[in-house]
Amino acid sequence: MRRWQELTLLILIDAVASAAALYVALWFRRTATLEAIVFPPLAYILPALILAIGWIGLFAYVGLYESNWSRKSRFDELVWLIKIVVFGGVVLFLITFNPERPFALTRIVILSYGVTLIALSGFGRLIVRGVQRRLFELGHGRRNAIVVGTGNSARRLRDSMHRNPRLGYNVVGFLRADDSNIDTDETPRIHNDDSRNDEIRSSESGLSPITSTEILGSFRDLPDRIAEYGVTEVMFAEPRLSHDDVLDAVGRCNGMHLSFSTMPDLYDVVTGRSNLGQLYGTPLMPLFPSTMVIWQRRTKRLIDVIASSVTMIAGAPIWIGVAAAIWLQDRHPVVYSQERVGFEGHQFRLHKFRSMIPDAEKHSGPVWAQENDPRITPVGRFIRKTRLDEIPQLWNVLRGEMSLVGPRPERQYFVERLAKEIPLYRRRLHVKPGITGWAQTKLAYDASIDDVREKLKYDLYYIENMSLRFDLLILARTAWVVVAGKGAK
Repeated sequence: MRRWQELTLLILIDAVASAAALYVALWFRRTATLEAIVFPPLAYILPALILAIGWIGLFAYVGLYESNWSRKSRFDELVWLIKIVVFGGVVLFLITFNPERPFALTRIVILSYGVTLIALSGFGRLIVRGVQRRLFELGHGRRNAIVVGTGNSARRLRDSMHRNPRLGYNVVGFLRADDSNIDTDETPRIHNDDSRNDEIRSSESGLSPITSTEILGSFRDLPDRIAEYGVTEVMFAEPRLSHDDVLDAVGRCNGMHLSFSTMPDLYDVVTGRSNLGQLYGTPLMPLFPSTMVIWQRRTKRLIDVIASSVTMIAGAPIWIGVAAAIWLQDRHPVVYSQERVGFEGHQFRLHKFRSMIPDAEKHSGPVWAQENDPRITPVGRFIRKTRLDEIPQLWNVLRGEMSLVGPRPERQYFVERLAKEIPLYRRRLHVKPGITGWAQTKLAYDASIDDVREKLKYDLYYIENMSLRFDLLILARTAWVVVAGKGAK
């Protein structure tokens, strides 16, 4: 089933369920009151249409139409549907609340409406998911997956997906965990004959052996094999790979729309760092999972748009004054633009009020600003201290290239340099960059590689704990930095 077909079916199911639920609710009201209430077709169609649009919009906002539900538990989807309908029912209850008649019949009507909507919409979803899984079993609509590793864990993953085609995965092949032509395994070799050892291990574990045609090369060939086979899912199933190796492989796939998962080690499990999932008994830990659910991410984006628009318009006189002060100082452009690396490695042009002399890096090349940097102008020192130099980036926020809160974007030169020196640095590229962030409220501007390492700790903490509440805390702290003038000198 194609994505547009799935989406169309779900929307139609929810629209019909909403209209039918309204009819049932009105019938229930008429039966309970013993009144011969007749609703003209037009009087029924308009509220049915409004309610259907409202529910479809709410379901879309919270992520009930996302494609990943087809590979998740149908029970989880039903529970999420119930939560949203209950929330919407409470909203309807409050909208129609009458203090003079707090237990009016309309409250019971709303209850009957909600129960009917859950039953019809939930049943329709069960049918759609059943059809999708049947299509997966027939080989339609599967996602191509590649497994890094050739040991028992890799075989176990492959066999699990082959035994359960309704999961929707198609394993295109394996990548060795090293650059040699020798197979690897978690267990030590028990004989010099590698092929004989593979047969022994496979027969003892009940796993199918991996043939030479299934091995597509080394894990260092990952980007090329992803492009060649149209892979959308990468599973690391080789314990011999270090965390740095995994991060390096993932980093070379920036810009590709992929899902990564790995088998957690004992440290991940004991410390509670693993967000475990399972593939029919085989534990898997998604790499770089988003801690923000869909409705929070969309609310975050809504806040970005509203706050940026209001700030740009309401503060226009101040921004014009800042621009005039910069121009009067040396008669050069007031806005400085620079290429930066954003979400998933995509480059964009970032804008700032110019705080340095023109062509500040003409002779030095890309360098970080230093404390009491002589290239910073008098006006620039003030706007950097109050963070007013960041205001033009609100345009980047409106364009969707940045968010109000997130790790600061860096230039390509520094990204490549820092990624070589700090393995976890590319982790920052898996979230949208921001004007301000947890690191910016704690530390000053970067002046050395040690400053970057220190800030990375705060960025990673933010990424692992992203939430609307955390964003609001960071915005509040940023406001205090601006008011108190505690920015960089």
